Amino acid sequence: MTTATEQPPAAPPPAGGDGGDAGAGTGGGRGRAVVARLADLGNALVIPVLALVTALVVGGLVMVFTDPETLDEWGSFLSDPLGALEASWDLVSESYEALWRSSVGTPRGIGRTLVEATPLALAGLSVAFAFRAGLFNIGAAGQLIIGATCAGWVGFTWDLPAPIHLPLAVVAGFLGGAAWGGIAGVLKARTGAHEVITTIMLNYISYRLLDYALRSDAFQPPGRDDLISKPVRESARLPEVSLGEVTVHAGVFVALAAAVAVWWLLERTTTGFRLRAVGANPDAARYAGMSVPAMYALAMVVAGGLAGLAGTSNILGRPSFSLTGGYYSFIGFDAIAVALLGRANPAGVLVSAFLFGALRSGSTGMQAATSTPVDIIVVIQALIILFVAAPALVRSIYRIKAGRGTAQTFTASWGS
Repeated sequence: MTTATEQPPAAPPPAGGDGGDAGAGTGGGRGRAVVARLADLGNALVIPVLALVTALVVGGLVMVFTDPETLDEWGSFLSDPLGALEASWDLVSESYEALWRSSVGTPRGIGRTLVEATPLALAGLSVAFAFRAGLFNIGAAGQLIIGATCAGWVGFTWDLPAPIHLPLAVVAGFLGGAAWGGIAGVLKARTGAHEVITTIMLNYISYRLLDYALRSDAFQPPGRDDLISKPVRESARLPEVSLGEVTVHAGVFVALAAAVAVWWLLERTTTGFRLRAVGANPDAARYAGMSVPAMYALAMVVAGGLAGLAGTSNILGRPSFSLTGGYYSFIGFDAIAVALLGRANPAGVLVSAFLFGALRSGSTGMQAATSTPVDIIVVIQALIILFVAAPALVRSIYRIKAGRGTAQTFTASWGS
């Protein structure tokens, strides 16, 4: 007879059945976990993929209704409807075929696309990292400029051996961007100033600081007075790397390493857990004993450093190797679209950066082959942002059931 505190002995498992059942249970659990992950991935990709498809379709319509010859065909639609449709199809298909061929259809095109995608990936990682901490980093453009300015100054001022000079220039670019992003982070942490406002203001300050620097003797080449800096020394330039028939500069590997580092920091470290917790619910994180201001400051420092690397990869890897007025500030704003399309995930950011790099690198070839203006690429990029930022619109167009392609809450601080 058992007492109230005693437990009867467990019945022995059936002979020969315990190992097999345990193995089957473990294997089944792993299989269900894999299926669940794939389902989550597919659900996350619904909106970005449909946003891209819809943007390409609408971009094709813009091509049709802005091409004079095609519009002439549509003027005689009632008498020859097939002619108008055929002319429209030829224009759109030839334009997109030329875009494909010029961006990824040849080894040279792939190399150009990877070079274009490198700063977009680094700047996109900057915006995505801030997203994961609940911050909206609009200042990637300014952080990129400050990073490029610091890397460029080290690159053309110091005279060192390449194994020392190049790493120092890269570190200078990272630190310059980190310091510029840290200003917004400290203001957010200490005063509660919204990062959207402060980063936008810092963008304009960075533009004017660059203009001022380019008018100084420290930056201007001898005998010139236009807004261009001295070229970076050979010892500080990112070397070219051949991957079979594809030639890129080493900045591509910096972007890949940065993506792995961001993933590891966010997903495999205690600091990353705290950043994600603050991004998901700052009040709950504060109640759990986490320092929300410290996480905000850290997030903006790291985000600024990543954007600084984007500017560094440009000045140390581009053929001109010089700073100019308005230095590639558009990359900082394209990075917002890259981060949105990539769902603030490092792997997704790399893929979306490659897509935007392909659009940018293939636009000139498209214009040369079909006379379609390169501005159509800007329209397509804007449409991608629109449809990604408005998932309800995409679900309505394609009649997607509620719950599919559920939008991710990128920033907990927005509107607070």
